[in-house]
Amino acid sequence: MIHVVAIITAHSGQRAQVLEAFLANTAAVRAEDGCIEYTATVDAAGMPAGPGSVGPDSFVVVEKWASLAALQAHAATPHMKAYSAKVKEWVAKRTIHILEPVGG
Repeated sequence: MIHVVAIITAHSGQRAQVLEAFLANTAAVRAEDGCIEYTATVDAAGMPAGPGSVGPDSFVVVEKWASLAALQAHAATPHMKAYSAKVKEWVAKRTIHILEPVGG
């Protein structure tokens, strides 16, 4: 299994637009072969801002894929290419961590 933690930072004030486009694309991603989880997350309400906060302009995508091949196929899908093109001007930075579990 492959885990992905992607930190998406929008330009100031544009996170809602990026999240709207992300959520509109979610059903197509979740229908892909090998997709186990694909969820956008933000800082928990009521928690004070601190060093672990992502802040008002960012969100974290938590993904699980059955295999690296499934993740690679995901990146090449037409709906992901369309999503990336749509949000290109709104996104300031993307940091994507591709991870695998250790042990059993």
